Amino acid sequence: MNKFLGKLLLLSFVFSTIGNTVFSQTQPGKGSSGSQFLFNNQAKVIPLRALAERNISSINTGFEFSSVFDSLLKKYAAIKSFNTPAYRTDSLNLDNLTGDYLKFYNCLIIQVTSQSLKDPDILRFISENQKRKNIIIAGFGELSSLKSLDFITGPVVWSTTSNVDAASSAAQLIFGGIAAKGTLSKTISAKYKAGSGYATAKTRLRYSSPEAVGLNSADLDSIDLIAAEAIREKATPSAVVMVIKDGNVIFNKAYGSHTYEGTEKTKLTDIYDLASVTKVSATTLSSMKLYEQGKISLDKTVGDYIPNARKSNKEDLKVRELLAHQSGVTAVSFYLKLKPEEYSSDSSQAYPVKVADDYYFKSGYFKDMFWPAFLKAPLRNRGTYLYTDMNMYVMKEIVEWQSGTPIEKYIQDQFYKPLGMYTAGYLPRNRFEKDQIVPTEDEANFRRSLLHGYVHDPGASLLGGVSGHAGLFSSANDLGILYQMLLNKGTYGGDRYLRPETVNLFTSKQSAVSRRALGFDMYDPDTTKAYPSKLASPGTYGHTGFTGICVWVDPKYNLIYVFLSNRVHPKITDKLYQLNIRSRIQDVIYRAVQK
Repeated sequence: MNKFLGKLLLLSFVFSTIGNTVFSQTQPGKGSSGSQFLFNNQAKVIPLRALAERNISSINTGFEFSSVFDSLLKKYAAIKSFNTPAYRTDSLNLDNLTGDYLKFYNCLIIQVTSQSLKDPDILRFISENQKRKNIIIAGFGELSSLKSLDFITGPVVWSTTSNVDAASSAAQLIFGGIAAKGTLSKTISAKYKAGSGYATAKTRLRYSSPEAVGLNSADLDSIDLIAAEAIREKATPSAVVMVIKDGNVIFNKAYGSHTYEGTEKTKLTDIYDLASVTKVSATTLSSMKLYEQGKISLDKTVGDYIPNARKSNKEDLKVRELLAHQSGVTAVSFYLKLKPEEYSSDSSQAYPVKVADDYYFKSGYFKDMFWPAFLKAPLRNRGTYLYTDMNMYVMKEIVEWQSGTPIEKYIQDQFYKPLGMYTAGYLPRNRFEKDQIVPTEDEANFRRSLLHGYVHDPGASLLGGVSGHAGLFSSANDLGILYQMLLNKGTYGGDRYLRPETVNLFTSKQSAVSRRALGFDMYDPDTTKAYPSKLASPGTYGHTGFTGICVWVDPKYNLIYVFLSNRVHPKITDKLYQLNIRSRIQDVIYRAVQK
C-alpha cells in the first residue's frame, strides 16, 4: 500500500469548466469516444441518484483527460477532485489519505487507465476503499485491462479510447446525461464475459452540440455578436448564455469580465444574483410543493396562514391573488427612512444582520418595522394586475408558516440538494469565494459599497439576504437543471419532485386580466410587445430579474433559454433593455430551432 501512496502526491483542486463553450459528445457506442460499457450495475447505482446523501470525490490515478472528466462531473453535483499527475517519493501514506482526505466522502469515483491498473498498489487501494465506501470505476484503455478488475463489486464504466470525448461521455454516463448501451462481443475474464454490459436511460441533462438535436451550430453564431454588442455598449460587463433543447445543453458560453476593468474573466460556473427570478425559482417552487402536499390552498387566505395578519385589510387576500399579482397590495418603501442608529459598521448582538461588507443592521427589522407597516398599507385596485414584490414577501411568510422551515433551508432540502444544484441558494458568501460570484452595483445611497455576493435588492438585504422576491444566487447550469425538471413535468435524474398536474397548473395562464400564470410570467399575447421573443409560443413561461437575468421555458419546442448578466454594475443602466439584448438572443435561438 505504501508503495502506491509513496508514489502519489495527491493534490486537491477543483477544475473549472474547460474553456467557455461546451464541446460535442458522442453517444456510447462507436465514434470519437470509442466504445463504452457499464458493468456491475445490478444494484442500479448508475445513473447516480440520491445526490443529497452523497459526498462525492473523484480520484485520478493517471488519466490524461481528468480535467475534462471532472469538469463534466461537476455539472451534475458537487465533486471534490484529487489528482495524481506525477509520482513522488515524499507523498502521503494510505492512513493519511483515507483518514484525513477521504473520510468525509462516501462515494469515490476512481479514474484508472490500462497503464495505472498495472500497479498492484493502485488495485490494493481500490480494494481497501470498496470495503467502506461506494466505489465507481471510470476506466480508459484496452478492454483486456478489465481482467484486473474482477474483484470490483461496484459499477465499472469502461471506455476503449482515452481522449476528450471519452472523458466527457464517461462522466455523463455516470450521472445519466447519456445512456449506457454497450455489451461485450467477446469474453475478457471470468467476470466480464461476452454479452456483459448494462443498459441505462438518459435521466439528466446531456452536454452536447446543436448538431446532436438536428440544428446547425452556425445558426447560433450571431449570439456571440449580440453579447459582444452588449459589452461594447456597456449594457453589462458580463453575460452567460445557456440553451437547452430536448434535454441537451447545445449552447453554453460566458462573455466579458466580472467588471469593465476585465480583471476577472467570466466563467460558465460563475454565480449571479438572480433578483426576481427568485420569485419562481424559490418561492413559487416551494409553494408548488406545499400545494400538492395539501399544506397550501390557492383559495385560502393570508389570514388562514399568518396569524398576525388577521384583522388587517390583508386578511382575506387569497393565495391565488398573491401569485397572480392581483392582490392590490401597495409597496412599502421602508429602507428609504432608515435612521443612523438602525445600522452599524461593526457586527454585535444589537446589529447581527449583515447587509454588505462593513454594514450591519439591527435584529427584528421585519417583525418590528416592515410587517406592521405592510399590514397598515392600503389596498388599491384589487383584482386588477399590478406586478409588485410585496406579494412575494407575503408568500415567503406563508411558505415558512406552512412548512415550519426557513425558506432558504426548505428549498435546498426539497429541490436544490437532491437535484445536484450546488451553486444555487441564498447567501452565497457563506459558501463560496468572492471571485466565483459576479459583483452587482457599486451602491452610493443605501449601503455605500460594492455589492459583491450580497443581494442587490435593498428590501431583501434588510431581511438578511433572504426574501421571497429576491436573494437567490445561482450559476446558469443550476438554473438549467431546475427548469429542465419543470419542463419534464416534475421529474429529473430518475426522481419525481412535482406532479405533472401541479406543474401544468402553476405554469398556465390563470387570469383574464393579465398574461400571468401562478408566480410565473408568460408569453404576452400582445404580439406588438414581442415578449419574451416575437417567435416564442403561447405556452412559454419563466421570469426576468432586475440585475439582467431571464429564464424562459417553451414546452412546444422543448426549449430552455437562460441569460445571466450583471447589467447593474457598476451603476444601474437600462441599455440591456434599450438594445433588446435578451430577446434578440432568444430570437436567434428560435430561428435556429424553427429553420
